Amino acid sequence: MQIKLLLLIFFSGFTSFGFSQSKIKGKIIDSSTGAVLSKTKIININNGYIIFSDKNGDFEVIDQEVYSFEKEGYVHKIIDVNSGKYLIIQLEVNPLELKEIIITTNHIPEKLQKATASISIISSDDIQLSNNTDFAPILNRTPGVFMQSGALNTNRITIRGIGSRNLFGTSNIRAYFKDIPLTNGSGETAIEDFELGSIARFEIIKGAASSIYGAGLGGTIHLISESGYFNESIVNAELQLGSFGLRKQMINLNYGTTKNSFRLVYSNTHSDGYRINNQYDRQTFTFNSTHFLGEKDEISILASFIDLKAFIPSSINQNTFLNNPKLADFSWQQAQGFEDAQRGIFGLTWNHDFTSNLKQVTSIFKSFRNGYEPRPFNILDENTLAFGLRSRFLGDSKLFDKTLKWTFGAELFRDHYNNKTLENLYKDFPSGTGSVAGNELSDFRENRNYYNLFFEANYEFSSKTTFTIGLNLNETWYELEDRFEVSANNPDQSGNFTFKPIVSPKFGLSHILSENNSFFASISHGFSPISLNETLLPSGQINTNLKPETGWNFEIGTRGEFFKNKLQYQVAIYRLNIKNLLVSRRTALDEFIGINAGEMQHDGLELSLNYKVLETDGFMINSFMNYTLNNFIFKEFIDDSNNFSGNDLTGVPSDIFNAGINFNSTLGFYGNINFQYVGSMPITDSNSFFSDDYKLINLKFGYEKKLNKKLILNVFFGINNIFDEVYASQILINASGFGGNAPRYFYPGNPINYFSGINLKYTF
Repeated sequence: MQIKLLLLIFFSGFTSFGFSQSKIKGKIIDSSTGAVLSKTKIININNGYIIFSDKNGDFEVIDQEVYSFEKEGYVHKIIDVNSGKYLIIQLEVNPLELKEIIITTNHIPEKLQKATASISIISSDDIQLSNNTDFAPILNRTPGVFMQSGALNTNRITIRGIGSRNLFGTSNIRAYFKDIPLTNGSGETAIEDFELGSIARFEIIKGAASSIYGAGLGGTIHLISESGYFNESIVNAELQLGSFGLRKQMINLNYGTTKNSFRLVYSNTHSDGYRINNQYDRQTFTFNSTHFLGEKDEISILASFIDLKAFIPSSINQNTFLNNPKLADFSWQQAQGFEDAQRGIFGLTWNHDFTSNLKQVTSIFKSFRNGYEPRPFNILDENTLAFGLRSRFLGDSKLFDKTLKWTFGAELFRDHYNNKTLENLYKDFPSGTGSVAGNELSDFRENRNYYNLFFEANYEFSSKTTFTIGLNLNETWYELEDRFEVSANNPDQSGNFTFKPIVSPKFGLSHILSENNSFFASISHGFSPISLNETLLPSGQINTNLKPETGWNFEIGTRGEFFKNKLQYQVAIYRLNIKNLLVSRRTALDEFIGINAGEMQHDGLELSLNYKVLETDGFMINSFMNYTLNNFIFKEFIDDSNNFSGNDLTGVPSDIFNAGINFNSTLGFYGNINFQYVGSMPITDSNSFFSDDYKLINLKFGYEKKLNKKLILNVFFGINNIFDEVYASQILINASGFGGNAPRYFYPGNPINYFSGINLKYTF
C-alpha cells in the first residue's frame, strides 16, 4: 500500500511538471512591413540558452522567462514572456545597419545586402531629421531622387531624370501605400498629400522596375505606414509652430492586444505660406490595423482620408523672381486660384500560409478623389473613383538542390474619371471677388484600365551568389466619352485607345564578395503610359500612332561596410536608354498635344556613405554623405523644325550633393545639421537658359526626457535655409509668354524659416 502511494505521488508530480512546461509559440516580424524575420537569436536571460526563429519567423519556447530577441539590422528587444498566449514580437529597424534589414519592395523578402537592384531606404530616423510637414528635404537626401517643390501642394518628383518633362505634378514613376496604388490610370502620382507622421519608412526602387510593378520607367516609391504595436496602448500628441503661420497638430493613437493592433493618426496643418495667395489647410486621418487570426492567417487594413484646400500662387517670371519673389502671378492672384480636394484610400490585405514553403498575399483596394480647381483660364471640376485587386503567391523551393524563391501574381486596376471645365468669370467682377464659375466648356468621362501579370524568382547558385529573373506583361486601355454638346467648334472626341501588350523582362545578379560587402548587376525593361489628354489632337481625334516611352536600364553597383561597421556605403553606375520620347507641345494657353520626338540616354552615378564618427555608452555622432551625378542627353530629339539632339535633359540638375552630421546622447539631447548643393538645370530644350545652382543648410536640435515610466517629453527646434539663399525650388520648363508677358519659369524657394514643436508620448 505504501509503495502504491509513493508511485501515485511520483507520477502525479511528474504529470504536473509536464503540464507546467506548456509550449509558448510566437512569430517575429519587422515592426513596419510585417515581414517575417528568420534566424532571429532568442536568448533566455536567466540561463543563457539560445534558440533561433525558423525561416517563417516562428519560434517556440518552454519557460516563461525574460528573453532577448536579437537580429542584425534591427534593434534588439528584451521581453518578459509571462503568458502562454501566441506572441507577436515586433523588431524595429536599426538605421545604422540597413544592409541587414529585410526589404519587401520586390515582393520576395530578402536582405538588402542581396538585392540585385538599387534600393534606397529612408528610415523613421531619417524622416525625423527634418520637420514632418514637407516631403522634399527627406526625399532629396536620397541619391538619384529629386523632388522640386513650388508649394506644399505643388511638386514634381523625378527618379534618375524620369518625370522631369511633366509640366505639372509627378508622372512616369509608380507609388504604393503598402499594396495600394497611389498612381492613377494615366500614370500620375501624388504622395505629398499624405501625412508624413503616419509613414514609418520609404523603400525606393530606382530604375525600370516593371517586372513587378508595371508602368513606371523611373522606378517605384513604396510608402510603408506606421503599424500598430501589439500588447501596447499609446497616446502621442504633437504641436508644431513655424514661420509663415505654420501650425500643425497631430495625434497618434495605438492600441494593441496579443493578436490585434490598431493605429490611428490625425493631423491638422495650416500655413499662410511665404507668398501671396499661398494659404494651405489640410486635415488627414490614417488608420492601420493588423490581425493575426491564427498561425497561418493575417489580415491588415489601411484607410486614409485627406481634406485639402490650398491656394496657388503659381510660377513667376525672372524679374519678379529676383526682385519680389513673394508675389503671386497676377492672373492667379486676381482669380484667387486654389485647389480644393478630398481624397480617400481603403485597402484590405490577406496573408495566408499554405505551408512553410508556400503563401499567398491578396489585397483589394478602393480610392477616390474629388477636386475643384479654379484657374485664371478656366475652372476644373473633377472626380475619380478607382478600385482593383493585387494578388500573388510566394514560394520557397529547391531546384538542383539549390534554393529558389519565387513569386507570381496579377494586379487589376480600373478608375473612372469625370472632368468638366467651366468659364472663370473673375474678370467680370470687382477685384477681390475671386473666381466665379460660368458656362461649361467641356465635359468628359474616362474609364482607364490596366492589368499586370508578373513573375520574379531568386535562384541561389551558392550561399554567396543569387540570380534574379523577372517578367511583367502589361496591357492598358482607355475609354473616352465626350458628353459636351457637339458643334462646329466642339467636335465629338469620344473614342477608345488600347496599347499593345508590353512585355518587360528583368535579369539581376548579386554576389557577396566578403562577409560585409556585395556586388550587384541588373538589366531591366520599363515603360511609361500615355495619358488620354496626350492622345487627343486639336481636331478632337485620338492619335492612335502615339507610342509609350520604353527603356532598358543597365546597372552595376556595390554595397557594404568597412572598419567594423563604422563606414557603410552604396555605389551604383547605370545607363538608361529611352525610345519614343514623349513631348508635350503647347498649342495654346491651356492646350497641349503629345508627340513622340526621339530618344534619350541617361547615364548616372549614385554614391551614399554613412560613417559612425563616435559611439560610446552615452554619446553617438554619425555623419552621412551622398552624391548624384547626372549626364542625361537627348540622343535624338526633333520637335517640328527644331533639332535638340545632343542637348542636356531639361529640368534635372547636373549634380546633387548632400552631407550632414547628427548626434544623440543618453542625456536626451539630439540634433543634426545638413548641407545640400543642387547644380544648375536647363530650363529650355534649346539649353539657352539655365537655372542657377544653389546651396542650403538646415538644422534641427531637440531634447527628449522620460518624465516617468509612462510619459516621454520631446521638444525640438529647427531652422531651414540658415543663410537665406535665394533659389528656385521648382522650375517650369519651356514656359511660354502670352500676350506680351515674359515666360514664367520660376517657383521661388522659401527664405530662412524656423519650426519648433513639443511632443508628449504616454504609454498605458
